[in-house]
Amino acid sequence: MRATFVDANASLAEVMRRLHRPGDLPVAIHEDPDIAAEALPALLKGVQIAIDDHTHFPVDLVKRCPDLKHIVFLGTGARSYMDPEALDAECGVKVHIIKGYGDTAVAEMAFSLMWAAARGIGLMHHAIVGGGWPRTDGVQLTGKTVGIIGFGGIGAEMARLCAGAGMKVLAWNRTPKSHPGVTFTDIDTLLSESHVVSLHLLLNDETRGFLGAERLAKMRPGALFVNTARGAVVDEAALTEALKSGRIGAAGLDVFVEEPLPAGHPLASLPNVVLTSHSAFRTPEATDNLIEASLEHCRRILREGA
Repeated sequence: MRATFVDANASLAEVMRRLHRPGDLPVAIHEDPDIAAEALPALLKGVQIAIDDHTHFPVDLVKRCPDLKHIVFLGTGARSYMDPEALDAECGVKVHIIKGYGDTAVAEMAFSLMWAAARGIGLMHHAIVGGGWPRTDGVQLTGKTVGIIGFGGIGAEMARLCAGAGMKVLAWNRTPKSHPGVTFTDIDTLLSESHVVSLHLLLNDETRGFLGAERLAKMRPGALFVNTARGAVVDEAALTEALKSGRIGAAGLDVFVEEPLPAGHPLASLPNVVLTSHSAFRTPEATDNLIEASLEHCRRILREGA
């Protein structure tokens, strides 16, 4: 059995080499983070496991990779790059995702974006660099309410950070949960009562467009919005209009429907938005966890002989 890391950048390749242990399944590391999809069939000839960071694997292409049996996706957002159910049904290829590796890293980014949006840090930074000196009023978050949508590992870490900062924590989850210090409520109550709404839902058919125009309109007037989940969980056009009108006071966004964010995108022109480049998970600690988990998937597949 053979494995190939199809789209490693230099830093991921270094971590893979460092964490790979004697006795592990050999992993060929292809250092081209921008590999073209058409190059995959040749690259994966004789390969049973593909380790994938962000390369698309459409069904038609995977059908041209007859040896491939598993795709280990580096993260939870595989659906942004492939259709796991179709790959299984039509190609016999199992897609494996990795959860939990960056819970703390992503929550810390969400927490940072919340504060940056609350205090207008992005606006002031760019104005000062340009020779200005704006002194805008910000939002004091201590004592305010944060609403966390999706209460998995990242949501729980965000709750811990916000509670530690003196915030009241509301949460909504698709399945019932309980957590110390967190009040679980229905989605409409969360939206209407929260001074900050932080999104932590996985993207799937049920959550795509979850926060559409109707739900965004139910948010507390002037509330802050943070998204470190996936751009497509939100109606991006409706969010943009709500930010333009001031209905949503400010936003901190790490993810977008189209990435990289296209030049001239409306969100990039708004003064009340702080943008980062889908990098919430990028810390050395999270990267080590991620690559170690991918290797553990390979070890398990090898043990099971699947």
